[in-house]
Amino acid sequence: MKSKVNVKNGMYDLLDWLERERSDHIDLFWRCVFEESILNQYVTLQKLRNSLLDGSFQFEPKLPEKLEKEETEGKKRKEPSEEENGEGNSVKKKKKKKTRSVGEEDDDEEQAGPSGQAAPAQKKKSKKLCFSSPLKRGEKGNIWTWGIFKNQIPVTCGDKEGFLNRQRLAKGEECIAVGRQWYTPGEFEKFAGKASCRNWKQSIRCEGTTLGKLIQEGHLKVKSYKRSTKAKKSLLSDRVPTVSAGEGDDDFDEEEQDSSSDRQSSTNTTEEEDDAGEQTEEQSDDREDVHKTVFKVTCGDVAATLHKKRFVSGILGKCIRTEKSWMTPVDFVKEVLCETDVSWKKDITCEGKPLGDLIEKNILSCHSLFCDCRLCAPDSEDLDNQKNDDECWICRSEGKLVECDYCPRSFHQTCHLPHVEDAILEDESLWACTFCVFTKYKESFSSMETTAAALSCNISEHMQQCQYLLLYLYNTDQQQIFATNPTLYLSDQTTVVTTPMWFGRVAEKLQEKQYQTVGDFVSDVHLIFTNCASYNRDNPEFTAMGVTVKEFFDREFENAFKIQEETADS
Repeated sequence: MKSKVNVKNGMYDLLDWLERERSDHIDLFWRCVFEESILNQYVTLQKLRNSLLDGSFQFEPKLPEKLEKEETEGKKRKEPSEEENGEGNSVKKKKKKKTRSVGEEDDDEEQAGPSGQAAPAQKKKSKKLCFSSPLKRGEKGNIWTWGIFKNQIPVTCGDKEGFLNRQRLAKGEECIAVGRQWYTPGEFEKFAGKASCRNWKQSIRCEGTTLGKLIQEGHLKVKSYKRSTKAKKSLLSDRVPTVSAGEGDDDFDEEEQDSSSDRQSSTNTTEEEDDAGEQTEEQSDDREDVHKTVFKVTCGDVAATLHKKRFVSGILGKCIRTEKSWMTPVDFVKEVLCETDVSWKKDITCEGKPLGDLIEKNILSCHSLFCDCRLCAPDSEDLDNQKNDDECWICRSEGKLVECDYCPRSFHQTCHLPHVEDAILEDESLWACTFCVFTKYKESFSSMETTAAALSCNISEHMQQCQYLLLYLYNTDQQQIFATNPTLYLSDQTTVVTTPMWFGRVAEKLQEKQYQTVGDFVSDVHLIFTNCASYNRDNPEFTAMGVTVKEFFDREFENAFKIQEETADS
């Protein structure tokens, strides 16, 4: 084993055996390799571990052909004589080189004596370190059989590239990742401009081999992609989604091209799985959790929300939103528990269960170590964007957002009060939202002895408090019931209500400075809840909602204007 090539090949033989015979111990193997005591002695392993964690590790797409052993171990090499150094010997060496793949070194040259020294042009060149296992002679370099691609394989369609997740494909889910976006096979085919093919099994390939062939040979498992439904946010509530049919038609049509026997077999399998899933209430809850995008989580006595589309792993992807910032799961636990050695999968709970349960049930999925999406391998701009919300704090929709530099909130220019002008966007100075400005200057606001005194004040002197209160109401109304004009979806409301009012209308009047006093502003806000009670006399559920939001407003009004309790003497 004095030869570096033999050492390398011997090590790969050991790794191949481990992958083949002890595949269930691979995780344990890497945990042992990456022990701190070992990493401290081997810088190469440190770099390997760091590159695997941050997603910067690059592997060789094709593997070199493995050298055959030309001599038995322990056999002594003979010292070449003067005659052997002649023309005949050089011919033998040339023949030997022809049997080796390009870039491989000759063991004989490495251990040759002075008479066997190579010419300057034949000196050995340093080779790039390759972590891929070399193939044995006669083996094919089919990357979908490599252990490194056990969970996902690289695929192409036209000039578009992505990674196909095997488990998602087997479940009939969006399984092809391009950056941070997930696609079904049919959608990826459209994305690549191959929609006219209408047969993703032939148009999508892995190293030149169609997915249809990989499925036929048993390398991939697929579940029929049937006509799907896509939930859209309701106008009234984000908890009661409206459903639009017809999404995923291309995938449905593609599957119709399969043989009837395959379709029947897949249908039977699906029905059996559905029947088994309805047997227990716990499995039913799991199916509901799969469609959730936001989870309420806790660590210790601190509550937060976990956003599924931002989740990557414990140390990457700021997916947990607290009142003050976005954090990774590990950072969240460290800040709450004030500990450095944490187990985020156990310390963070969701509805009383550890977060690890959601990962085991594939409700949450960790990205691959080789994922190069913007969450796994972010640049400076991506890291900066992770500090703020992906949707507007007011209307809860995406689009062009203005990010506060002092809190994690984001706003549309016209959703924020006051509206954010284009000139402010062009200014490179830091920008603070109304919530942050109010919090900063709250102590400097003058106190009011009574509510009546606050209502009689000129609104121009207290515009900051009124803008804050209305934005506070928007956020309190989680279901957006009072945000839009009710006559748009309640055609008979005008028969009961003479003056319709909603948050959006109050915001317009604030922005256009139509109110004279604070009382005028409060009167319109109260009118919203009065109209709600009048129209919903036979609907106590909505009446209770109006009462609850009004109580929040009245309580926060006293807080914003610092109203002192009235004494009996006054």
